[in-house]
Amino acid sequence: MGEVKHLCLVRFKEGVVVDELLKAMTELVSGMDMVKSFEWGQDVLNQEMLTQGFTHVFSLTFASTDDLTSYMSHERHAAFAGTFMAALEKVVVIDFPVVVAKPPSA
Repeated sequence: MGEVKHLCLVRFKEGVVVDELLKAMTELVSGMDMVKSFEWGQDVLNQEMLTQGFTHVFSLTFASTDDLTSYMSHERHAAFAGTFMAALEKVVVIDFPVVVAKPPSA
């Protein structure tokens, strides 16, 4: 199947210190070999009609579905997920195989 993405769109609860969660998440995935890459970002256009209130996106890349499953069931992920989910007002998660329509420029 190839690479798999784990994508989370979130809206944090009022008063959450996002920088602390970002630091903890970066530390988490940095120590887990099954995670190929981790990217995150914050919405820049603030188009409420399109974003439906979601403000941040988190993307993790795995070499396979097995690696994603291993990550999701890992005790370190489970411990962090409780903290992360408690900080969220809204979340959408989707896992999908990567289909490259245009490769990155060299």
